[in-house]
Amino acid sequence: MQVDVKTQSQPAEESVSMIARLLSPVRQSRAFTFLWIGQLIAMLGSSVTMIILPIVVYNLTGSSTIMGLAMTIYILPNVLVLPVSGWIVDHTDRVRLILFTNTVRFAVMLTGAILIFTDQLTLPRLYIGLALYGLMDGIFNPAYAALRAEIFTPDIRNAANALTQMSIQGVRLLGPSLGGLLVTFTSPGSGFALDSLTYLISLFCFIMLGRHFVSSRRSITARPLSTAAENDLAGHPHARFSIWRDLMEGVWILKKFPWLWITIVIFSLLNICYQGIIAVMVPWLFKVHYQLTPLLYGLAMAATGVGAIIGALIFGSRVYWRRRGWIGYGGALLSGIALFLLSVITWAPGLIMIMMLEGFGLMMFALVWETSLQEMVPTESFGRVVSLDMLGSFALLPVGYLLIGWLADQVGGIFTIGLFAAAGILLVILGLCIPAVRRFD
Repeated sequence: MQVDVKTQSQPAEESVSMIARLLSPVRQSRAFTFLWIGQLIAMLGSSVTMIILPIVVYNLTGSSTIMGLAMTIYILPNVLVLPVSGWIVDHTDRVRLILFTNTVRFAVMLTGAILIFTDQLTLPRLYIGLALYGLMDGIFNPAYAALRAEIFTPDIRNAANALTQMSIQGVRLLGPSLGGLLVTFTSPGSGFALDSLTYLISLFCFIMLGRHFVSSRRSITARPLSTAAENDLAGHPHARFSIWRDLMEGVWILKKFPWLWITIVIFSLLNICYQGIIAVMVPWLFKVHYQLTPLLYGLAMAATGVGAIIGALIFGSRVYWRRRGWIGYGGALLSGIALFLLSVITWAPGLIMIMMLEGFGLMMFALVWETSLQEMVPTESFGRVVSLDMLGSFALLPVGYLLIGWLADQVGGIFTIGLFAAAGILLVILGLCIPAVRRFD
């Protein structure tokens, strides 16, 4: 009888132990808790807005070209500021940067809500808001990534990454559904107002983080270069300029790790295919082509969160993973196959399940990539390296958004989805043909 009791209790104990490991960052680090909660609250509003924004644009114009232009106007300031935002992040108080950017984004979303409620929102005003929002994202994202790498110390890193990604996807699961409900039963302005409120609440969390984390906050004094980078740049004609040396240190670090720079190059092209489909063509597919309700579109986008949570649970179930090159690129390949199926499947529940598969694949790659960055890149240089990563990811997106929107209006949206998904699949296969990618362990 005792043997039976032990056998039955062991899975429960393992389950409790797994949950305890997952929640250990909350118990061990107040800085993690403030950062985690503050960003999750802000992301809830942002995930609602990302569902509502395409609906607003298509209500105003019905044009994929205009939707592509809107996304381009958002991403272009983001791209332009990235070459210097990493330097700013590594030489400025990261918490204050987050407070500043979230304050501006709060003001943008509140203004948007007022304009919608008063029927004064026009395309030029929308474009101005998108440009300012994109500029703030270009500063916030490297600051948040660098702060996360600093707070996620080795003793909590695996659990912190898994918990963060799972909770982010949980928010993205709730946000699209909430956005679809708000548009269906109220007004797009309600979503913008909710987004502004979440930024206001997150500001309080980041203020608390700043007070708790004051001893580790970044000063304006320049951080020293690594010895290798200093030696490499000593003979450069512009080496006397500190800012140039600092900017080049990020390039030097990437050069040392083929896995990092090759993946950045490949995904600079891959993001045109994948993100173009998701940002421009998926809203068109649901709202214009199949004329489905905003609620169904919200459920489809929420399904990506379900798939991502499943991926995070699987990845977080082990402390170490072997053959991470295959795992990461395999996830990207799975995501591309799912996007290609959007051009074939016409059944609404099938489309929702496909989006779940897409979210699962991208999460597997994202976790491999995030952990590899945190392992390889020094904390004091993380802002510069991650800004180069984001620059590679976003630099070509403005062209991609315009190209996909224009091509969809010319030759048809279904053909455009299939074409760009197939191109993305080929890029992933090309990456797997490179030994440095395939053998990354």
